[in-house]
Amino acid sequence: MSVVIGIAGGSGSGKTTVQRRVMERFGTRRIALLDHDAYYRPLDHLPPEQRARFNFDHPDALETALMVEHLDRLLAGETIEKPTYSFETHSRRQETETIQPRPVVLVEGILVLAEPALRERMDVKLFVDAAADVRLMRRMERDLHERGRSVESVLEQYRRTVRPMHLEFVEPSKRHADVIIPRGGQNQVAIDMVLARVQSLIDLDR
Repeated sequence: MSVVIGIAGGSGSGKTTVQRRVMERFGTRRIALLDHDAYYRPLDHLPPEQRARFNFDHPDALETALMVEHLDRLLAGETIEKPTYSFETHSRRQETETIQPRPVVLVEGILVLAEPALRERMDVKLFVDAAADVRLMRRMERDLHERGRSVESVLEQYRRTVRPMHLEFVEPSKRHADVIIPRGGQNQVAIDMVLARVQSLIDLDR
């Protein structure tokens, strides 16, 4: 049976850094990654201007039931075809990513601890915490450089959906965490404790 690690936290909190540290420790041959972002619902039925204004920070924007199904199949030792999502067109690409079962499954995303069906399958639940201004700056850098967004569009989306959805769904999900990691990937002490716990779970399963 695989060890399932949930990594949640606000957009720009440092989840990716923590995820990278876990993958560096255990190696890609031992880890399968299920990122919630891959399960955004396709918006092909909407015109481009409506896609751009869609609330991507609400749980209903994601096809979590499919993610749960894929997680269960991985835990049963089956290979899955994970969707791939284009943030440029706000739709799913035709190609999928083949994910094979591994001893460790990372379930990552801002809302993964807000979803009971995902939580109940996790052995370790992490919440990566960071101040709101830090999260906004990191999100700004990402969206400008990786997604071709403008400063105005990033700020408008932050005011309209990111901040209110964070307060309504993401922040309250912190109470479900086993470990809260302040300062994200910079908190080496907390990360070392998490890695030691995951290693102990893997050793128990042998």
